[in-house]
Amino acid sequence: MHIATLLLIILAAGLASQWIAWQIRLPAIVILIASGLVLGPVSGVVDIAIAPEELTELIGLGVAIILFEGGMDLKLGEFRRVGHGITRLTTLGPLLAWLLGALAGHYVAGLTWPVAIVLGAILVVTGPTVILPLLRQARLNKDSASLLKWEGIVIDPVGVLLAVLAFQYFTLHGEDWSDVFLGLGKAILIAALLGGLGGWLTGWLYRRGAVPAHLKPPMLMVLVLAAYWASNLVQHEAGLLTVTVMGVVIGNMQLVEREPLRHFKENLTVVLLSVLFIVIPTQLDVSHLQLIGLSSMLFVLTILVVVRPLTILLATIGAPMRWQDKALMAWIAPRGIVAAATASIFGPGLVAAGYEEAQILMPLVFLVILVTVIVHGITLGPLARKLGLAAEEENGLLIVGANDWTRALANELRDHKIDVLIADGSWYRLKPIRMDGTRTYYGEVLSEHAEHELEDEDLSYLLCATDNDYYNALVCKAMGGEFGHHRTFQLAPPKESSDEQRRLTLQQRGYFAFEPPIDAYSLHDRMNEGWVFQTTRLREKFTMEQLEEKLGEPGEDWLLIGSVSPDGKFRLYSSEHPFRPDSDWLLLYFAPER
Repeated sequence: MHIATLLLIILAAGLASQWIAWQIRLPAIVILIASGLVLGPVSGVVDIAIAPEELTELIGLGVAIILFEGGMDLKLGEFRRVGHGITRLTTLGPLLAWLLGALAGHYVAGLTWPVAIVLGAILVVTGPTVILPLLRQARLNKDSASLLKWEGIVIDPVGVLLAVLAFQYFTLHGEDWSDVFLGLGKAILIAALLGGLGGWLTGWLYRRGAVPAHLKPPMLMVLVLAAYWASNLVQHEAGLLTVTVMGVVIGNMQLVEREPLRHFKENLTVVLLSVLFIVIPTQLDVSHLQLIGLSSMLFVLTILVVVRPLTILLATIGAPMRWQDKALMAWIAPRGIVAAATASIFGPGLVAAGYEEAQILMPLVFLVILVTVIVHGITLGPLARKLGLAAEEENGLLIVGANDWTRALANELRDHKIDVLIADGSWYRLKPIRMDGTRTYYGEVLSEHAEHELEDEDLSYLLCATDNDYYNALVCKAMGGEFGHHRTFQLAPPKESSDEQRRLTLQQRGYFAFEPPIDAYSLHDRMNEGWVFQTTRLREKFTMEQLEEKLGEPGEDWLLIGSVSPDGKFRLYSSEHPFRPDSDWLLLYFAPER
């Protein structure tokens, strides 16, 4: 098959798999691996005619970018809050997981010690490419999510490094434990120099304008790959540790361009994951899959119910962590792309070195990936909710701006069991709202403090209701990615600023809520005129058309605020993003008191 056709098939299959997974709410890795197996060993459609060594190097470049992007997401503010647990999990945790995984590989899977030790090191990693989407889906509180995120990202290069050192010890003649420790020291040193110092220097140059804005994202990608390649020249597979450190350093330098850089890397990561999880499974063949037997199944079960719980129990003894967090982490440890890529490197390498039973290493790791992703993906949300670490559902409204109108809206929504949180920078304006029993956040909603402390996992819509239109637009754009731009709204500007040529475009703001031009001042005036929040339920004999006839002209005589569907889901209304309520929907509107 022509290389261009092959590449198109892989890209199309990968992105289609991600879309299908999103539609059916399954972890994308499950559909991706299934697609790779169908296109590779089952049908033979994808047959990559590249030498295994070259393919391995290309896979390594993709994994390096993915880990760098993960490192950029690690905030030191999170570490300061939950560092007591993260330190244990990323120092003692990998060693315990390696030891227990190797024991399980030898005594349960029946592998020789060399293969079992390498396998144990590979399975130390916990898959940030899997855990991060699962965290968003499960709506965990921020401390619990930080623990899982930090462990998943930091531990990946550590696990790979342990696997490299074990592999070298068993395959290279003349190696002893002093060589192993020397290799570990070299990896840490090169990561500090190229990752730490190199990352800081890159950020420093970016701050000084040494690189034009349009070249910064692609140049950063090249620098990351260069650091990965140079590190591997010094110590085999030290590059993953280097790029992770580099990502943490650049991500915490408060660069003006941090968000564009992060978005560029996120988009690139989606494509790379789509490609890698299609390509790697195609390297398996039917004979590999036939190696999976009862001992393999028991090994996976042991990893789930013995190795992981024991690792967390022993690593966190005496740590000031909530028992609920320990219990959650003792169960949740899905493996991902790094485990798959590492197994695809060391499995064939061990076979070439004379360890024939290492043929099972790659299919066994894929089995662990599939089982952990499916089982942990299904159980993370229910278990976290049972432990009180996650929101029961995503159904509520975050209001930015405290005033009499937003206070009354919050009270009305709470009467109908809709979660509400009002954020404002004025303690005085929030005082009466707190007295009502409404949840509040005091501070700047775009601050780093809010990023760590604002618990909005249960909220599905954002309404910016201050009297500053540009601030409203800024918040909508900044938080649109979290809530979804289709669920991000702001009040319209005053009539004198509503000329199409003079106001912000939709690409620069949120959707205008309700029926523009309804601004903060007109809402305040109407409230003073006696308008109040009211509700009515639509029936087959009382339709939306009949309600409009009764109340008059929408936007002039009354204002539709939102609705609650028969299953209790809240929706905020906007004429720019309208919906049509049906029978049994509860409508919330603002109108003169009757």
